[in-house]
Amino acid sequence: MSDVFKTLSEVNVNKFVEKKQGLTYLSWSNAWSETVKVYPKATYEIIKFNGLPYIYDEFTGYMCYTKVTIEDITHEMWLPVMDGANKAMKAYSYEYSTKYATKNVNAATMFDVNKTVMRCLVKNLAMFGLGIYIYKGEDLPEEPTKEEVKAMKFVKNAKASVLKAFCKEFVIDTNALLDNLCTSFTVDKKDVKSIDNVSNEMITFFESNKQFYIDNLSLKDNV
Repeated sequence: MSDVFKTLSEVNVNKFVEKKQGLTYLSWSNAWSETVKVYPKATYEIIKFNGLPYIYDEFTGYMCYTKVTIEDITHEMWLPVMDGANKAMKAYSYEYSTKYATKNVNAATMFDVNKTVMRCLVKNLAMFGLGIYIYKGEDLPEEPTKEEVKAMKFVKNAKASVLKAFCKEFVIDTNALLDNLCTSFTVDKKDVKSIDNVSNEMITFFESNKQFYIDNLSLKDNV
């Protein structure tokens, strides 16, 4: 064990940590302050790509990198820009499902990148021992609050109500509509299970193709 790691791992940062949704965080300002108190010549670098503090790939998302040097020892660290489920954010809005409901995520912004860069710096300092003990379980996904669960259930029910009302008005079998939507999005119907679980993209597609469903799926003339 290096002297640097031994020294910084013995620094108690408990008075600086914050609890958020069951996870423990150490702010970058406190982490850096505690580091330079012991090693005033410590330096850090935010690694840039063509002038930007991140690298982006349309398939894997955004990644930020930092580099810290203390007493001629250098460690690098990397951290993806993540959403509430610890999945890499994209340059476009998307949604993901939890055991509670479907969550919508906006496209990543520079605010998200900035937070990630500074979190990356804190993790970088943990490689030197500072606050390394607080990172146990840090990769667990965030659980939604009761208010979020209630709101997501409301949105989900509202989407299903729109489709069910349409099917009732034009005498369309909900299973037939679901089959068509799943086929249009190349989605296995077994994964969607019912009209109650359609995605926002499916709703948007449905709204743009109502006349098609009336012309091709309605049984109204046969009733």
